[in-house]
Amino acid sequence: MKTLSIAVLASTRATDLLGIMEAIKKKELNARVKILISDRKDAGALDKAKAYGIPFLYLNPKDFPSKEAFDEKIAGLLEKEGIELILLIGYMRFLSKEFVQKFKNKIMNIHPSLLPAFGGGMDKNVHEAVLASGVKVTGCTLHFATEDIDSGPIIMQKTVEIAENESIDSLKEKVQEAEQQVLVKAIKLFSEGKIKVEGKKVKVLE
Repeated sequence: MKTLSIAVLASTRATDLLGIMEAIKKKELNARVKILISDRKDAGALDKAKAYGIPFLYLNPKDFPSKEAFDEKIAGLLEKEGIELILLIGYMRFLSKEFVQKFKNKIMNIHPSLLPAFGGGMDKNVHEAVLASGVKVTGCTLHFATEDIDSGPIIMQKTVEIAENESIDSLKEKVQEAEQQVLVKAIKLFSEGKIKVEGKKVKVLE
């Protein structure tokens, strides 16, 4: 079977990359991360890419006249690499309409809550809101990215129990573990052609 070509767009530490790279190393995934692009010079994701031998690139959004121009540059790089799947891992930018349309149903975003609950926020802000709300269960959602933030077709979700003495950091750690499991499973299914999008719904063919 052909090796799936993946690109990662990240603004933060891209902790979930660890689970993906381990799965590739153990041959649980027939995939290769061909490039990691970050919009932040100090992103921990760049160090992870270096450690794993993934080609990486920092692009400064301020060097581009618009969001569209920035995304167009990235799109050109991804097309040149023959990228088949794009993973947004802690990517703090909203994607342009053109970018989303060019890679329709090929951009997966991982969000640290059970969407549609607690959508729109990012990273620790989400966990803080979850804890403040008093809910007993949270989790993560993997969905295809669309122009509308956190509202694309849901591929997969995984729940996480909230302990009595839960802190933002301890919850983040638990949710990230779930995120990695979901990502590895979904990438495998995607590479096997077992994920089908029908309107707003995603069908997973086991």
